[in-house]
Amino acid sequence: MSAAGPDVRVAAHRGGAQLWAENGLTAFRNALALGADYLELDTHLTADGEVVVIHDPTLERTTTGHGAISAARRADLAAARLKARDGRVTDDVVPTLAQVLDTLAPSTAQLLLEIKVDTARKAYPDIERKALALVEARGLRDRVIVMAFEAPTLKRVRALDPKIRMALLVSKTRVSRERAVAGDLVAWARDAGATHLGVEHPVVDAALLAAARGAGLQVAAWTANGEADIKRLVELGVDVVISDRPDLALRLAGRPPRTP
Repeated sequence: MSAAGPDVRVAAHRGGAQLWAENGLTAFRNALALGADYLELDTHLTADGEVVVIHDPTLERTTTGHGAISAARRADLAAARLKARDGRVTDDVVPTLAQVLDTLAPSTAQLLLEIKVDTARKAYPDIERKALALVEARGLRDRVIVMAFEAPTLKRVRALDPKIRMALLVSKTRVSRERAVAGDLVAWARDAGATHLGVEHPVVDAALLAAARGAGLQVAAWTANGEADIKRLVELGVDVVISDRPDLALRLAGRPPRTP
């Protein structure tokens, strides 16, 4: 392990999606108990304007419910239960962002808060303002990094809050499609007003880290779950490893996880 290893922070992707039902309060509580430095989550907007925490714009894959989040009211979601990775139905329900923020608040952990788009890949009306208001009301602004794949989302966030930290998310598919090099990713992030780059882990290398740091950007690598992949990122010295296995990532980063 490099000297940089212990400085690498660990984010529990969707709370630790290989360990517990993803994006559920059980996952987030357990990830905090393990000692994860960050929780990572995804947000959508219900028909009645509630910011809720779920990865997909539809309910089918991760819950017992059906249909689009944008067509459901918060009360409708109360009947749905989260499914574990093996399909087992749990007691967890789709949480609101407010509930997750209240879970996070007593800890010292930080939050990677991704703002998603709807089934038509369109922005939810006013989701950025609503999410930021929930964060600000709990005094958590300095512990949150807002993330999005869509630069217009980050630009709307920046217009609402000139100082909040933000990460532009970049997939290896986009890098390949646009034949992008490290300097391109940095330019994309700076154009969006981002302070961080969240990059799919196979794309992350020493050249990207050097370019990002030269531009004052931190780098979070997602989503690394295998031991070899996590070790490589730790040895490179990325700022954050985002993993469905926060227990493994913590151990490989030189900080054995606590028992939840």
